[in-house]
Amino acid sequence: MLALLLMAGCSKTTKESNTAAMQTTDNDKRYQPQRYVEIKHPEWSKSATIYEVNLRQYTPEGTIKAFESHLPRLKELGVDIIWLMPIHPIGVKNRKGTMGSYYSVKDYYGLNPEFGTLDEFKALVKKIHSMGMHVIIDWVANHSAWDNPLVQEHPEWYSKSIEGNFQPTPWYDWEDIIDFDYDQPGLRKYMTEALKHWVKETDIDGFRCDVAGFIPVDFWDNARAELDAIKPVFMLAEWESRDLHKKSFDMTYAWSLWDKMRDATTGGKSIDGLVEYMAHHVSTFPEDGYRMTFTDNHDKNSWEGNQYSNFDDGLEAAMVFASVVSGMPLVYSGQEAGLDRSLAFFEKDTIQWKTHRNAELYKQLFALKHSNQALWNGAHGGVMVRVYNDKMKQVISFSREKNGDKVLPVINFSSKPVTVTLQSKYHTGTYTELFTNKTYELKGNDEFSLAPWGYLVLTRHK
Repeated sequence: MLALLLMAGCSKTTKESNTAAMQTTDNDKRYQPQRYVEIKHPEWSKSATIYEVNLRQYTPEGTIKAFESHLPRLKELGVDIIWLMPIHPIGVKNRKGTMGSYYSVKDYYGLNPEFGTLDEFKALVKKIHSMGMHVIIDWVANHSAWDNPLVQEHPEWYSKSIEGNFQPTPWYDWEDIIDFDYDQPGLRKYMTEALKHWVKETDIDGFRCDVAGFIPVDFWDNARAELDAIKPVFMLAEWESRDLHKKSFDMTYAWSLWDKMRDATTGGKSIDGLVEYMAHHVSTFPEDGYRMTFTDNHDKNSWEGNQYSNFDDGLEAAMVFASVVSGMPLVYSGQEAGLDRSLAFFEKDTIQWKTHRNAELYKQLFALKHSNQALWNGAHGGVMVRVYNDKMKQVISFSREKNGDKVLPVINFSSKPVTVTLQSKYHTGTYTELFTNKTYELKGNDEFSLAPWGYLVLTRHK
């Protein structure tokens, strides 16, 4: 009996001790979950889409004024952020091709005269703002042209080869540029002041930063803070890394998603890579970080060699997928017109504009993104939740839900027709399909027939 009493007393003491410990832990900041993303995204970016503009190739004139006439069309498409590829004067020394690369910057404070004047650029920014859109410009902070005046004025700001000579970024064949050295405080101040200059003088809304991961994160952390002190900016990094999201960038590239979509379509592989991408995103990516999702940009043509207009190559399935997963979808210049080739990078290569199915597809997808909170960006949108089905090697199905809004995409990533049954007992109710406006009543274990590369986007609004 004494043993039983002692055991009961010990049990009571242990419970009280555990309760006290738990109460102490609940008040201990060391054990509280911490928000990783510390920057505040501009309010207007929460449901935004983005569009990349290649000014040289956009019109026969290749100018700011000529591009301006396309703004109403882009607004109608559903574009929110217009990203202009570099607008600065291009270096002549060691230039590639006839016209050179946008990314060989001769003057960080200047505007490429091929595109027009600074006043015309300021007028373009005002026009974009008046239409309810925003604009960011490409910024090349990692390197400059060989004939940038900084080479003569501050040679110490550049990295050197083992022989002590100026050099392209190590290991790359970028012979038309030379590499900066961000161990130099003077360079850091110069580059930060140049960034601030464009925000102050032209009222742009932020920057897309070329090869951002080649530059120390602490430079970007400070630059973002100084820019936000002028106005809330939007920063896109050409990189795929969590560390840039903490204090520097609103959005990074979803390169790995592009790779996996290519594998699952023209690469002839299964959807395992796409599933892995989504699993990693849900479990490892900061909740309030934005990812830029895309099937094409100025240096990635994922369906190159195929006809972009050919439904059989999986392009449409990938376009839909990239527009409904967590992230901000990108459209590259001409993609909405069915561009079926890579644009020349160092020569004139004008886009041929025509009416194409891609434009209507994006228009519908972007309208849904704006109206359905489940598709909003970062923490504003819904988490991707897998919906299991009986064709797991061919069909990806998942749901996203936020504040009563819901989206349930079902996409056949195969060249064969498929009849698929969803394990949808947790997703019952009435849905409207985005592209057909057809009503679906989900009751659990629902069956759908999909064409090769076919898709459904089932939607519900609060």
